[in-house]
Amino acid sequence: MTVYVAEDFSPDEADVLRRYFTNLDGPVFALVNLPEVVKGALFARYSRSPKSLRRLFLDEFVGELDISGDHTIDATVGLRRAEELYDRVFFEYGDDSVAQLGGVHLACEQASNLLTKVLEWGRLMSYLEQSTRYIAYDSRLGGRYRFHRDPELLGSPLGTRYVGEMDRLFDTYAELLPVLGDFFREQFPKDAADSDFVYRQAIRAKAFDALRGILPTASLSNVGIYGTGQGYEALLLRMRSHPLPEARTYADLMLHELRKVIPSFLKRVDLADRGVAWSTYLATTRTAMDEAAERLFPSGTTEAQSAPSVTLVDHDPDAEVHLLTAMLYPHTHVPEAQIDARVRAMSAEERLAIVRAYVGERGNRRHKPGRGLERSSYRFDVLADYGAFRDLQRHRMLTVEWQPLSPRHGYTRPEAVDLAGATGVFDGAMERSSDLYDLLHERFPAQASYAVCLAYKVRFVMQMNAREAMHLIELRSGPQGHPAYRQVAQEMHRLIAEEAGHHAVAEMMRFVDHAPEPSLERLAAERRAEARRSDVRLPGSS
Repeated sequence: MTVYVAEDFSPDEADVLRRYFTNLDGPVFALVNLPEVVKGALFARYSRSPKSLRRLFLDEFVGELDISGDHTIDATVGLRRAEELYDRVFFEYGDDSVAQLGGVHLACEQASNLLTKVLEWGRLMSYLEQSTRYIAYDSRLGGRYRFHRDPELLGSPLGTRYVGEMDRLFDTYAELLPVLGDFFREQFPKDAADSDFVYRQAIRAKAFDALRGILPTASLSNVGIYGTGQGYEALLLRMRSHPLPEARTYADLMLHELRKVIPSFLKRVDLADRGVAWSTYLATTRTAMDEAAERLFPSGTTEAQSAPSVTLVDHDPDAEVHLLTAMLYPHTHVPEAQIDARVRAMSAEERLAIVRAYVGERGNRRHKPGRGLERSSYRFDVLADYGAFRDLQRHRMLTVEWQPLSPRHGYTRPEAVDLAGATGVFDGAMERSSDLYDLLHERFPAQASYAVCLAYKVRFVMQMNAREAMHLIELRSGPQGHPAYRQVAQEMHRLIAEEAGHHAVAEMMRFVDHAPEPSLERLAAERRAEARRSDVRLPGSS
C-alpha cells in the first residue's frame, strides 16, 4: 500500500464531500453528482493550487453550488439498468466503442513525477498536472517533504539513506529559493505599472523555473484525469504490467474507485483470460526487448556517441508535393495520383499560391490549417533535461518514446544559478542525486530513478506530422515558456527549414518565437491574467 497522508475534515465538511467524492481518505477518488462544467473548472483550478482537490472544492467551489436538495444523493442511482445494458453489449459481445460513452473525472494525488508520466500516456484522455512553476516545494505535507516513499525501499537497509538524501535535496531547494528570488528582484526591478501581485508571481515563477532541476523525480504531484471507460481500461492494463511498484499500486486504487462509477466498463481488467492475459503480454514483451537491447548494447560497456541535443533523424524528402496533394484532395473529385501528377508539374509560384490559400490569414497560433499537413512527418531524437521532457511529453497526439532516466547524460544548470553565486550548492545536489541513484540501482532498478533530479538529461524521440509540429513548436517556443523546452522547439523549427529544406512548412509556422530568453517569462501572462480579472464583474455590480 502506498504511503498516503490523509486529510482531516470536520463532520460538516465530510457530510458535503461524501455526496460528490467516492471516498474521503484515499489518494484516488472519482467525482460524482456534479455538473460537467463544475468538474472541468475544478480540475483547471487544481493544476495551479497546492491544495488537494477535496479541500479546493470545499474552499472555493461549495459556495457556488446549491446543495440544499442534495441530502439524499446516492451515487449508485440509475446504475443498475445501465449496467445491464452494458453487460450485454460491451462485455458479452465485445463492442469496445460502447466503452467510449461513459467518462469519469478521476484525481490521483501524491503521485511521483515518474508515475505522472505513466498516467499521462494515453492519447485519448485529458490531464491536468500540478506545475513546478506555480507550486513551491519547500513546504511539508504531514510534517515531511513531498517525495514518494516506496514501501519496499523504505523497508530495506537503504531506506534511511534514501530519506536522508531526499531531505537534503529538498533542504537545498528551500535554501536557494530566497537566494534566487532576491537575485531576480535585483536583476528585474518592478515596473511602476505592475501591481505587487503580478510582479511577485513573475518573480516566483522565475525562481521556481531556475531551481526545479534540484527536485528529484520522487517529488509528488497531483494529476486530474478525464477519460472514457475504454481509455481507463487501456491505462490500467499498462499500469498493472509496469515495472514500477507505485504504478501497480495506483492501478489497483484507480480500479477500485472507477468501479464505483463505471463498473461495467472495467470488468475485463482483472479477468484471467482477458485483462490479466493482456497485462502479462505487455510485461513479457517489455522483458524480451530489454534482454535483446542488452545483448546488442551492453549497459556496462556501451558508450553513447556524441550527438546534438536535437537531431532530425527522419523526414519526407518529397514533403512539398505530398502536402499540396493532400491540401487539394478534399476539394476535388479526382484520384490522389492524378492530383500528385498535377502538383509535380506546377511552378514554384503556383505551389506557393496553393499553400497561401490553404494556410490563410492566421490571426494567432490557434488558427491552424487542416489535416492536409498531416501527410508528411518528422522524427526528432532529443536529449534534454527531465524537466523539459515532462512538458514536451504531454503532447500525446504525436509519438513519443523515452529511455530510462539516469544520471549518465549529465545535467543542465541554469545560468541564473551561476550568476546568483549558487553554482557549488547546485552541483552538490546533483552529485548527491547521482550517488543515491548508483546506490539504489542494483537492488531497486525500477525505483532508482526516484533519486534523479529533474536537471538530469533524458533521451527521447518525438515523431510528429507537420500539423502537430506547428502546434508544438509554436506553443513551446512562446516567450512565456520554460527556457529548456523553448530551445528544443526553436531547434526543431530551424531543422525543418534548414536541414529538411521544407521552407514552406517552416513559413506556415508564423508564431514561432526565436527571440532570446525574456527577462521574466511569466510577466506578460500575469499582466494579461490581471487584466482579465479586472474585467470580471459580479452580478449586480456596476
